[in-house]
Amino acid sequence: MDPVVLFFVLGVVARLVKSDLRLPEALYETLSIYLLLAIGLKGGVELAKHPISTVAPQAVAIVVMGLLLPLLAYPILRFLGRLNNFDAAAIAAHYGSVSVVTFAVGLAFVTKRGIAYEEYMPLFVALLEVPGIIVGILLARLHTLKSVHWGELAREIMFGKSVVLLVGGLCIGWLAGPQGIDPMRGLFFDLFKGVLALFLLEMGLVAASRLSDLKKSGPFLIGFGVVIPVLFSFIGAGLGALLGLSLGGTTLLAVLAASASYIAAPAAIRIAVPEANPSLSIGAALGITFPFNLTLGIPLYFEIAKMLHK
Repeated sequence: MDPVVLFFVLGVVARLVKSDLRLPEALYETLSIYLLLAIGLKGGVELAKHPISTVAPQAVAIVVMGLLLPLLAYPILRFLGRLNNFDAAAIAAHYGSVSVVTFAVGLAFVTKRGIAYEEYMPLFVALLEVPGIIVGILLARLHTLKSVHWGELAREIMFGKSVVLLVGGLCIGWLAGPQGIDPMRGLFFDLFKGVLALFLLEMGLVAASRLSDLKKSGPFLIGFGVVIPVLFSFIGAGLGALLGLSLGGTTLLAVLAASASYIAAPAAIRIAVPEANPSLSIGAALGITFPFNLTLGIPLYFEIAKMLHK
């Protein structure tokens, strides 16, 4: 198991034994800003090495996948899970969007094993954050679209912290290029894994605190939080293989498809679908899917990618 995952496990154990361990709020905010910027910068630097014409067709296919995933999750939640329209749409939005931290752990996984991947993969993270959220909101408001404050919602989605930092980092890395970013490499690239470990320690504490929310929803959401990521990983890995991505790129796309947002999606859903119960969506995404992906999911998605490449 990768050491960064063990930091997450430490956080879970600390919360379960009721330790008073907690990172300061300001430090947690700083670490999240650092991770988003570092991922964006790395992707932008590598994007500068590739012509846009080669990346654009892949980007279109990635956005289509982002629109498809919540449409697949919604009927399962609505009819098998017997959830109301608002809760089903909200959870579908979370699982249609992506987790930047899960992607960061996936990066650490393939890097540690020396597996090559397309260095512009962070571009796909930015592209996948928004489509699933929009589809989830449309599903929730299908019959009452006039009640949505679209201007406020668009601002929250397009100019929220995670999107601004990811896209901003991509643009800076792309415009500066490898030589321009080189003086910052020690800060944003070499220290990345250590900062990720500290962030995962805090996420372990938060994830353990969400486990109680799932007791109210019964076993369905627990099963959903494990089974759906695996099913979605096949879609991501299959698309990666079709697009001709490397084994590492296919693995990372599977990781993205299997991840669930707990940063961008909750903020947008809070504005657009206030009727939804946030403990269900955040509890499933952060309490079940996030720990599953970090401990068992990412190695499994790597094996799925290997199978499809063979």
